[in-house]
Amino acid sequence: MSSAIGNKIKVQIFGQSHSEALGVVIDGLPAGEEIDLNEVNEFLRLRAPGRNKYSTQRREGDLPKILSGMKDNRTCGAPLCAVFENKDAKSADYDAFSEIPRPSHADYTAYVKHNGYNDAAGGGHFSGRLTLPMCFAGAVCIQILRRAGITVNAHIYSIGDIFDASLDANGKLCEFPVFNAEAGERMKGVIEEAASEGDSVGGVIECVVWGFPAGFGEPMFDNVESRLSYGLFGIPAVKGVEFGAGFAGANMRGSQYNDNFCIEGGIIKTETNNSGGVLGGITNGMPITFKVAVKPTPSIFKPQRSVNMKTVEETELIIKGRHDPCVVPRAVPCVMAVAAIIMYDIYLEGK
Repeated sequence: MSSAIGNKIKVQIFGQSHSEALGVVIDGLPAGEEIDLNEVNEFLRLRAPGRNKYSTQRREGDLPKILSGMKDNRTCGAPLCAVFENKDAKSADYDAFSEIPRPSHADYTAYVKHNGYNDAAGGGHFSGRLTLPMCFAGAVCIQILRRAGITVNAHIYSIGDIFDASLDANGKLCEFPVFNAEAGERMKGVIEEAASEGDSVGGVIECVVWGFPAGFGEPMFDNVESRLSYGLFGIPAVKGVEFGAGFAGANMRGSQYNDNFCIEGGIIKTETNNSGGVLGGITNGMPITFKVAVKPTPSIFKPQRSVNMKTVEETELIIKGRHDPCVVPRAVPCVMAVAAIIMYDIYLEGK
């Protein structure tokens, strides 16, 4: 199904942005895994709305209610189900979009796909709110992976022409998810300037998976890069993924791009990591590195051109309500979550 992912573990997301609740079912988790719900909640707080002036002012508790799958803070072998109540939805803000689609949103395609029966409030099942249960599943997988010596981290790589410091295994993120606080302040300035003009901005997120062993994954269509990309494009607003040197590698010569092998501490490694930790679709033991391009938030307050789908006439659209001028900061934990879900699934499959 389109809202499910995984082979060894199955992650199924359900609900809509303004439905009574939304949630996730994680099937296939090994029994006996301890889950620290306080740590889960701290992770969920990273994507929570209403925390600052550069995110939507919709305020939700975002605390999971565990319906099944845990006993005494450990997985018990049953499917783990968590739900989140929606308490601060304002559906009236979206009434117009059932007939007049917002540019670059899923309003039009959902209308066509579902013959007008789609839920337009908050974007329905196409909303970024669906990343909340996604992040819950990711937070669970992050804890389990860490016990296997595998860590996942991410940060804002760039917004506009402002770039963060490099991501490393021991780096500590600021409250705004960057390593260089000065760069973060300048990024916030770009977001606030766009917001003051009724506009929005996008950016790039970098993610690294450390400690993943060599030899995992499959060639061709079920490779590590395609599996990660498949999951990452499930995050609303993601429009591009690159691994290692990515598109910059296309401008290198082979002598510059190739990662020469070496021995370090008796272990085979590479001197560089332009391949992003994956060769032939299979992990090579180096950090798995990738970047994700996030588009500007489509809901802007400038007048835009659209159409009335009922009368089939062109019209002007002015959007009101509560919207992020930039979703990139809140998308950082979403990228980490998807990476953890996919890599844990691959880890369970074994070599």
